[in-house]
Amino acid sequence: MIFTSLVSHGHLYPLLPLAVAARDAGHEVVFATGEDMLAVVEKAGLAVEIAGFGMREAFESIAGPDAPKPNASDAPPESFNPVIGEVFGNVLPRRFVADLTPLLERHRPDLVVYESGNAGGAIAAHLAGIPAIGHGFGRFSPGDVMDVIYGRVAEFATEVGLGGLKLPSFGDPVVDICPESVQAPDFLATATRIPLRPVGWAEPGDLPAGVVGRDKSRPLVYLTLGTAFGDEDVLKRAIGALARLDADVIVAAGPTVDPASLGEVPGNVRVESWVPQVELLPHVDLVVHHGGSGTTMGAFGAGLPQLVLPQGADQFTNAEAVVAAGVGAQLIGAEAVEDVIFEQARKLLADEAVRGAARRLADEVAAMPSPAEVAQRLPEFAG
Repeated sequence: MIFTSLVSHGHLYPLLPLAVAARDAGHEVVFATGEDMLAVVEKAGLAVEIAGFGMREAFESIAGPDAPKPNASDAPPESFNPVIGEVFGNVLPRRFVADLTPLLERHRPDLVVYESGNAGGAIAAHLAGIPAIGHGFGRFSPGDVMDVIYGRVAEFATEVGLGGLKLPSFGDPVVDICPESVQAPDFLATATRIPLRPVGWAEPGDLPAGVVGRDKSRPLVYLTLGTAFGDEDVLKRAIGALARLDADVIVAAGPTVDPASLGEVPGNVRVESWVPQVELLPHVDLVVHHGGSGTTMGAFGAGLPQLVLPQGADQFTNAEAVVAAGVGAQLIGAEAVEDVIFEQARKLLADEAVRGAARRLADEVAAMPSPAEVAQRLPEFAG
């Protein structure tokens, strides 16, 4: 079997539990992704092949190295849709098809498991005549930008002789890690869905001092803007707000923000470059985050209230889903000022209705099939 994902933590991590479970079930598994992520895959004990390149390189090939990020620009987010559509609907798929085609010819796998954002993985498998299934990385998010991406994917697919592929699933079954109650209705109505519990994945590491065995009468708040959309100003505002709570705060600055740039922080706040999120969440009382799929799914599974500060991509529709499920609140753009963040966080920590909804959602996640159970089903889809 070949698993393949875009070159991003948020797109790759969700596939690792099933890939590892498939290997443990006795299948030969090779994971194909870009060079920047190979070390992560190797730490999971999987064989690797190089395919694709990173999103930053892809964006720079279109917009140049100095182009602003959508969350760091005064331009409306929708003005970036043509560039985003070109990157995810043409540049990345084209590169993955070029790299995966010889790999598929050499390995001749019985099944390709492609991450759903990696259209090139799907197209390469279909061109090679190899059975394939998609693997979601969170909620399937409808919207204008996705329409642009799918339009460009359809054009590329037609160019290579695969016109008429049914998007977004390419006509393939899809491993879905999102609880059904919060999944997009359009996806549920049209997809052949293989439910899989979102168990999360993190590189091994120690929790910050004081987390284990802490005084649980004092809440612990976790703040992160993820690995791709970190924003120094947003983090500073959020730190200032959360420090005013009668709570302890752990901040994961992520790879895009230097912790030193955040300056001196109050005594109840601890800033780390990185934390093992999967291990941290069971100790947390509230997650304040960007709405990335990994953090959203992790908070669902841990039964935690969420305050979402979306910055880009699918984070806005994830935030809407959090609110619709009754498990949190969202603050968008100019709404995310210190006083409002403080007030919303304070309310969420005290809201028993939100906590009850979060616990029910966690129960739904716990009832979903495990990676080991889904791995046992994979031969059903293989050639």
